[in-house]
Amino acid sequence: MKLRVLTYNIHKGFSTSGLDFTLHAIKAALKVTQADILLLQEVVGENQQHQKAIANWPKESQFEFLADSVWPHYSYGKNAVFSLRNHGNAILSRFPIVKEENINISNNAWEQRGLLHCEISIPDLHKTLHIFNTHIDLWESGRRKQFEKILARARSHLPGDVPFLFGGDFNDWTTKLNPLLIEHLGVSEAHTQLYQKPAKSFPSHFPILPLDRLYFRHMQVRDCSLLKGHPWNTLSDHLPLLAEFDI
Repeated sequence: MKLRVLTYNIHKGFSTSGLDFTLHAIKAALKVTQADILLLQEVVGENQQHQKAIANWPKESQFEFLADSVWPHYSYGKNAVFSLRNHGNAILSRFPIVKEENINISNNAWEQRGLLHCEISIPDLHKTLHIFNTHIDLWESGRRKQFEKILARARSHLPGDVPFLFGGDFNDWTTKLNPLLIEHLGVSEAHTQLYQKPAKSFPSHFPILPLDRLYFRHMQVRDCSLLKGHPWNTLSDHLPLLAEFDI
């Protein structure tokens, strides 16, 4: 079967400048992609200050608001927790999520990071699809430490013969992490597989840095594209990456 998967840092529902609240437009744009599974980063679970100050702030969490009736199954990994607000990573799916766990991979107090690991039951697939979703450190030393934690999680909890997807905002602007993930996890990166290099996804108005990726194993990539231009260049500071797989 074909599986459409999208990874996207939604910037907490704000434009690149942080001045415009764009979550409603993001929701409309995501529906058009017809993605089966969304891997989202910087998703707000709660923000009491914005709820009072922004007139069209949703009553529910951002991941519930985005999921609506299109993606009835979702999982939220709460990573950055403050007194009046929290945010983290989320996975939205058309198919049932049968297992979920959020692993703390933080290296310091000011970059609270997590690895959201879900198993999804796909019709007519005898084995569950394993998915990692993450948003890792800005600094290379932190990214290397998190790579070791992610590798340890994969070795202890990821069967070698199951279909596997790993996406998110890797902040790997030097691309030094890319070959390590490919070698040690035994994965391929969707855009690299088709076009020999990761997609440049940041900043959205003039993308020059390859931060957002989709890695896969025991699947075949059919297509992978960066969603550019209107409306994507005004919705967040990142552009989404959309790939289609055979599994």
